[in-house]
Amino acid sequence: MYTEEVMKHFRHPHNFGRIKSPDGIGRIGNIACGDIIHLYIKVKDKRISDIRFETYGCAAAISSSSVLTDMAKGKTIQEALKITNKQVAERLGGLPIHKMHCSLLAADALGEAIRDYMSKRNLSIPKELGKRHERVERVMRALGEKYKEQGK
Repeated sequence: MYTEEVMKHFRHPHNFGRIKSPDGIGRIGNIACGDIIHLYIKVKDKRISDIRFETYGCAAAISSSSVLTDMAKGKTIQEALKITNKQVAERLGGLPIHKMHCSLLAADALGEAIRDYMSKRNLSIPKELGKRHERVERVMRALGEKYKEQGK
């Protein structure tokens, strides 16, 4: 079901863990499957100098987070914002159609971390990033309501 590349990143994820005093944090979850990603970035000279993640989820979610961090590290903020979930899935050698949402979660977590970084520095947030954030906020509210109903 999964490619060799997916399994490689799942078994030995790159850039796993937290960053002490991150410049930006992205949090995203999926109400349907329960996957949750926390992504942390450090920015130096407008480049992502360090990036780490913590993911609670399936092999596809962990692998997507791992490969995304490899793709974004060293990129400028503008370059990193261009990383798509399709590119994440392609780098993994493909994902089953019912697991493509995992690559979207990873890309959205990066967008949220960058938005957080820009917001903290009063930088102008690109319109498209603002729209992505609104969609993510709706999802996260729904996820929070689901867990509240379950008493978690």
